[in-house]
Amino acid sequence: MRHGGLCPACWRAAHFIAAPLCGRCGAPFDYDPGADMLCARCLTRPPAYDRARAVLRYDEASRRLVLGLKYGDRLDGAAAFAEWMARAGADVLAGADMIVPVPLHWTRLFARRYNQAAVLALALGRRCGVAVMPDALIRVRRTPQQAGLSQKARWRNVQGAFRLRPGLADRLAGRRIVLIDDVITTGATVEGCARALRRAGAGGVDVLSLARVVRPGQLPI
Repeated sequence: MRHGGLCPACWRAAHFIAAPLCGRCGAPFDYDPGADMLCARCLTRPPAYDRARAVLRYDEASRRLVLGLKYGDRLDGAAAFAEWMARAGADVLAGADMIVPVPLHWTRLFARRYNQAAVLALALGRRCGVAVMPDALIRVRRTPQQAGLSQKARWRNVQGAFRLRPGLADRLAGRRIVLIDDVITTGATVEGCARALRRAGAGGVDVLSLARVVRPGQLPI
């Protein structure tokens, strides 16, 4: 990072996600199958959210940005990341009533001192003028780290792990929510959060992330 943006070498190495995309999960296609097409995974098992979009492919270049934000106290890039997310997620942000970040368990929040998804959510809210509820969701149990787990293990790991904070259901009822995370891997975490928001009465749930894994198993998160 350089002054909140990418240095020229990092910019050249970055792989921004662009159309053609799956209309549901936002996974990039290798060829253009036509407008509003869905990938095989979404046709077979539709996700709990309505749409997902991401800025970058998760690879060696974006991994440095994600891990710097997540573990390295590199918060200086949040404004630039929010700008990118606003562009990549323009369709899901249009008509959004509220932005909600994926939560950390309180023990991890205490150790890390900040929630990287909340940092992105707050920066995006300032950029787009959409209200942010940084503590709307809570992680009710400390799940093992997702890194290194198989897809099935990731899904089992987060099952029932998320819940709406008591007393907030009326504020979310019927609202269109944009859920924010730093990186989407298998989608297990954002699906768990989306289910919790739908149980609370959300009118719709979309997902927006800084990066997403395109081919699972290539890099650790």
